[in-house]
Amino acid sequence: MIKAEELTIKKTGELLRARAFSARELAEAFLKKIELENKKINAYIEVFDDCIKDADRADRAIAEGGGDALTGIPLAIKDAILIKDRRCSAASRMLEQYRATYDAHVISRLRGAHAVFIGRTNMDEFAMGASTENSAFGPVKNPHDISRVPGGSSGGSAAAVAANLALGALGSDTGGSIRQPASFCGVVGLKPTYGAVSRRGLIAMASSLDQIGPIAKNVDDVEIFFNAIRSKDPEDSTSLEYRPNSVPAGRRTIIGVPRDFLKGVDADVLAHFEQTLKKLSENGYEIKDIAIPHIASSLSVYYILMPAEASANLARFDGIRYGLSVQGGDIFSTYKNTRAHGFGREVQRRILLGTYVLSAGYYDAYYNKANAVRGLIKSEFEKAFEEADIIATPTAPTPAFKIGEIKDPVSMYLADIFTVPVNLVGIPAISVPSGTVSREDSSLPLGFQAMAPHFGEERLFEVGRSVEKIR
Repeated sequence: MIKAEELTIKKTGELLRARAFSARELAEAFLKKIELENKKINAYIEVFDDCIKDADRADRAIAEGGGDALTGIPLAIKDAILIKDRRCSAASRMLEQYRATYDAHVISRLRGAHAVFIGRTNMDEFAMGASTENSAFGPVKNPHDISRVPGGSSGGSAAAVAANLALGALGSDTGGSIRQPASFCGVVGLKPTYGAVSRRGLIAMASSLDQIGPIAKNVDDVEIFFNAIRSKDPEDSTSLEYRPNSVPAGRRTIIGVPRDFLKGVDADVLAHFEQTLKKLSENGYEIKDIAIPHIASSLSVYYILMPAEASANLARFDGIRYGLSVQGGDIFSTYKNTRAHGFGREVQRRILLGTYVLSAGYYDAYYNKANAVRGLIKSEFEKAFEEADIIATPTAPTPAFKIGEIKDPVSMYLADIFTVPVNLVGIPAISVPSGTVSREDSSLPLGFQAMAPHFGEERLFEVGRSVEKIR
């Protein structure tokens, strides 16, 4: 069989349909590779040994002349997305023994395509983090340098794809949790338009920001994956009919760059970004400086709204209804004991922040004001997209940093500076590998982030493929 590092979703699908090998043989090869290599990077919390049954179903579909681009493809699933009868813990002790009672909508879509679920991937607890160091099951390590983080919160999904332990993976993105780890691990990650992919069956962190999306080795694979999971879900009130918003045929694509926003960026990251823009210009794109005056306030707005929504969503984990329960002498003690033992430090920190900004006397001063600025940022992006077809920034201000290197939470939050505006506005964005930098004998990937207006994923795939060709 061809080596895993030589396989992509598109190529593997073609080989499976040509009967070069079976889906069962493919799944067995990936299970063996995971057994040998996962301990080194800790990408998977659980591997589904019985995925061979999925593979056999895929082989039958292919034999009957059915199947599509994802039939028989081994996929990793972030441990915040429900798969019926499987454990789903959000990498938290609070839900360590919880088993899903239904399939998430995206899982139903993938089952219909006869994809193979190879395992559930590690993540920052309840998706709160930018490094995947906050998991109750230990940190994930970057396959390019195991002394460094893979990014977060979908670090396990990105690391699994980068280490060739899956051909694609599902992640979720609340403020950059698909794109930032994709950048750190040298793979492609897409945060779709809010509502283009159903959130039903995703353990919620911040409901107005969360979005499920794909991670894969290249743009073609991400497009295949995205087209398989996008659809309007009648059981998700935020789900929308997809209406493609592409650049008119024959018109030169304009890439807008908010240069005033590119401050405090690692010098090598900025140099690679400018080099990528120069090459895109040489390949037919128009590069244009644009202004988004309040984009610099995005991080502040995000870290008011996100903890507020998270504190409300996590209030359900009380030790009474389901999940961990650490009994006390009375109901208040049970609440206190359960949350103290079940939630990690970062989750506790964000619950406290969120509860504070929603409390009497501070709601108007913080939460309402942040919502007002969010509206202002949205209107400024709409105006910016009247000037440009795509908006571009680096995905992250630095390459992957060392595990344990950043101890100050505020410094860690700065890793999201270029990604959070996308979630506030609800637009799609993609991170595509754009080169590497050297750090202490390691070659570390960098990501180029492209943003598009609502339902502009086709624009992202176009520019993403261009970045792949020129890097």
